[in-house]
Amino acid sequence: MARPAIKLNPSLWDRIVRCAEAAGYSSPQEFIEHILEKELAKIEVTDSEEDVLKKLKGLGYIE
Repeated sequence: MARPAIKLNPSLWDRIVRCAEAAGYSSPQEFIEHILEKELAKIEVTDSEEDVLKKLKGLGYIE
């Protein structure tokens, strides 16, 4: 099975490498996977309709 490839801006890649090293990850790939997992988990959590309304009110989108 072919592995996916993602093209990144060189300056972004440099930042990823620096942050991965500073945070103690074994590789930039491990760092990226960890960040993506965290962000996906946030999105995949389903909020109740009431929670969504509270968030929208808090952001000023609805009254």
